[in-house]
Amino acid sequence: MNLRNPEVMKLVGAQVQAHYRSTLVERIRGLGNVFAAGDLTIRLAKEFGFCYGVERAIDLAYAARKVFPQERIILIGEIIHNPEVNEQIRSMGIITLPGDGDLDLVGVTAEDIVIIPAFGARLPVMQRLKSIGCTLVDTTCGDVMSVWKRVRQNARECVTSIIHGKAQHEETKATASRALGEATGHYLIVLNTQEVDAVCAYIRHGGEKESFLARFKGGFSPGFDPDLHLRVVGVANQTTMMRGETEEIQRRIRQALVDRWGTDQLPSHFRAFDTICGATQERQDALSEMLRTPPALLLVIGGYNSSNTSHLAEMGEARLPTYFIRNASKIVSADLIVHYDLHRKCEIETRAWLPFGRIQVGVTAGASCPNNLIEDTIRRLFELRGIRIESSPALGLAPAPQPTETGLPGRS
Repeated sequence: MNLRNPEVMKLVGAQVQAHYRSTLVERIRGLGNVFAAGDLTIRLAKEFGFCYGVERAIDLAYAARKVFPQERIILIGEIIHNPEVNEQIRSMGIITLPGDGDLDLVGVTAEDIVIIPAFGARLPVMQRLKSIGCTLVDTTCGDVMSVWKRVRQNARECVTSIIHGKAQHEETKATASRALGEATGHYLIVLNTQEVDAVCAYIRHGGEKESFLARFKGGFSPGFDPDLHLRVVGVANQTTMMRGETEEIQRRIRQALVDRWGTDQLPSHFRAFDTICGATQERQDALSEMLRTPPALLLVIGGYNSSNTSHLAEMGEARLPTYFIRNASKIVSADLIVHYDLHRKCEIETRAWLPFGRIQVGVTAGASCPNNLIEDTIRRLFELRGIRIESSPALGLAPAPQPTETGLPGRS
């Protein structure tokens, strides 16, 4: 259902702005993404935070509540991968079904309003919802649907889709379901170049089929046979993966097919498309630019299950001390920060994380992180230096007067 009429969106826009906007962040952007006070300088990446697809998904969820104030509204999974945003959605009385809704649709009725998240939903789930007859509010990102178009084309041409992505991610599962086509397609999901090397070795030399299938268990289509279905392949990807890694995966698979079938036969065996989300790439490029002259440390803000945010943290870790935090509450003190470890897949504590003296701190955030959480983090950093920041457009952006012993602002 299309809820984006001007009257509804005007009301929704004001509500969304109230929940997620940050005047402070906007003012720092206006200063060239750099602000200093005392001995602390904050450097914001040139691109960070909400992308268009995320904004659209949130707008549509809010619009659903405006248009259907009394009806039961159900969200399949999470609207995006940010816990604060999802909690706000739940506070509006929108029911969240766990996972991608596979096991919980039995209670859904034709009277319900069902929101499809920005990642999309698996084809069987969509077919089941349509058969129920409920009203659908589909917030699926356009970049995701572009990938679906590619894998459906592969299926029509009996081309196996090798999907660079995370097998348990909602988007990858939704894409894989469309790679089956009308029972003419197959898919294989690969996470990284190490897994692709195993695929390339099988393309070149064959191998022990059962061992290969065991390695990729849960990541291939029903009836997938590597002896048959690695002969003609097309590469696609989860839109939030690292572009450089996807390009390297394409290069390795292409070379394996050349080695197996020869350059002249390559067009009959290989398809490749660029399906990385533009916003994801912009945020990665902006962080790369920042890291050319790296700050003392980097804070990456966002949901721990956000793929695009995780990749920003990976980029930072390769160059400098990097702390992946969900929000400002994880900055306990100047001595202690609680942050997510991508390798252990859990939160850990780090002591003595914020150096004394004059330093620069880099700040970025994934495409699902709202600006108000970025503001909270910036304010917390300055608080640790004993500095309170004013951000009124009328006053400009400056350190607020600090209390004297009398409790009154000091005179300059």
